[in-house]
Amino acid sequence: HVQLVESGGGSVQTGGSLRLSCAASGYTYSTYCMGWFRQAPGKEREGVAAIDSDGSISYADSVKGRFTISQDAFKGTMYLEMDALKPEDTAMYYCAASGTYALYPLQDHEYKYWGQGTQVTVS
Repeated sequence: HVQLVESGGGSVQTGGSLRLSCAASGYTYSTYCMGWFRQAPGKEREGVAAIDSDGSISYADSVKGRFTISQDAFKGTMYLEMDALKPEDTAMYYCAASGTYALYPLQDHEYKYWGQGTQVTVS
């Protein structure tokens, strides 16, 4: 069983930066693919970025060039560095782990384990 805990959310002005962290515990060897998703009020959850066990990375077009996903496998922690933030980035951000191979890493149905979320507000 994998447990995920996000941190690092907060309020920031347009153009600012935040770094989200996701600490994984439990059977971390089974996480395989890890991703960041977000959901704004009244909108569907969307994939933001994902990284799998061989280091392959995917980004949503809306965040390419502004967000950077990374992981420290030794610490069992994944990060999302968010720069040049825009008001449309405002959402609850969730960390997720697939537990198996993810053919479509930015689609939420690929993920088995989810964190509770951390709020990001850009004004």
